Amino acid sequence: CNLQPKDAAKMPESAWKLLFYTLSWSYGIYLLFFTDYPFFYDPPSVFYDWKKGMDVPTDIAIAYLLQCSFYGHSIYATAYMDTWRKDSVVMLLHHVVTLILIAFSYAFRTRGNGHKWAQGKFCLNMRRNFLPLRMAEPWFWFRLYWFPLKVLYATCYSSLQSVPNIPFYFFFNTLLLILTLMNIYWFLYIVLFVAKVLMGQVQEVNDVREYDVEDSKK
Repeated sequence: CNLQPKDAAKMPESAWKLLFYTLSWSYGIYLLFFTDYPFFYDPPSVFYDWKKGMDVPTDIAIAYLLQCSFYGHSIYATAYMDTWRKDSVVMLLHHVVTLILIAFSYAFRTRGNGHKWAQGKFCLNMRRNFLPLRMAEPWFWFRLYWFPLKVLYATCYSSLQSVPNIPFYFFFNTLLLILTLMNIYWFLYIVLFVAKVLMGQVQEVNDVREYDVEDSKK
């Protein structure tokens, strides 16, 4: 494809994430809209009739297995395989927090905490003025609107209404709030990118998280 060396080095990482997030997102759509689970339209339902040691449906268990495997691998990949970026430390923290949430929500059968609303992240070589706007819209919609409205509302408020003494309430919600802060942090990168494009400071599609040449030398 006549890629520059730095882009060729990132190609396996981008291709892998595109593949996984596409499959993961598709399976999530299947669980939410093509099964009898009412999670999307009635988020508090994940806590109805909750009890310790309750059975986990096979299709939900498969989602746990896939996500847990991916984020376990991602911790290693971010540290040793992927291109190191300005937000790589935050990315590592994100993967650790997510993995803890998935594992503990499975162990305590609070599957509403582990079923993440994730929007796949991948880059496409589009027109310079079109890409940042299309990237900002789904990020805000899924991570800064649906995630608090559906997930945080259910875990912070509805869980106590259904199970007043639900275990690890503050533990789970603290981790979910940390993820929310990370989503805001990355959204600021997107806003910075959009601002640079609108002011004509970007002549090509660049990841604002990448280190500049001078920074790399330092």
